[in-house]
Amino acid sequence: MQFGSVPTVGVDALTSEDFLLDVREDDEWEAGHAEGALHIPMSEFVARYGELTDAAPDAGKVYVLCRVGGRSAQVAQYLIQQGIDAVNVAGGMQAWEAAGRPVSDGKGGSGSVI
Repeated sequence: MQFGSVPTVGVDALTSEDFLLDVREDDEWEAGHAEGALHIPMSEFVARYGELTDAAPDAGKVYVLCRVGGRSAQVAQYLIQQGIDAVNVAGGMQAWEAAGRPVSDGKGGSGSVI
C-alpha cells in the first residue's frame, strides 16, 4: 500500500517486534500511546533526529505513527530521504486503538487517543 509515494502498512501488519516512532505532539502522546514506541513530535523532529538514530541504529524498518497518518507520512518521507527504511502506518493511533491494540497512558493505566 502507498500513501502518496510513501510505503504504508495497516496496523494489522505490525508485530510486537517492530520499531514504532510516534510523531504526535506531547498532549496526544500523554493521553495514550503504543507501549515501547519512541516519541519525537513532528514539530521537533529535525532537531531531535539524532534520538532516532541513537535509539534504533539497527532497527531495520521504522514504522511511523501519528493520529491518522498524515504527519507520519511526512516524517516517513523525510526518513526515506535520509536513507532510513521507514513505513507510514495507515490510520495511525486511531486505527491502532480501533483494532484493539493496547493504548498506554505511560503511568500503568489505559490511555486514549485524542
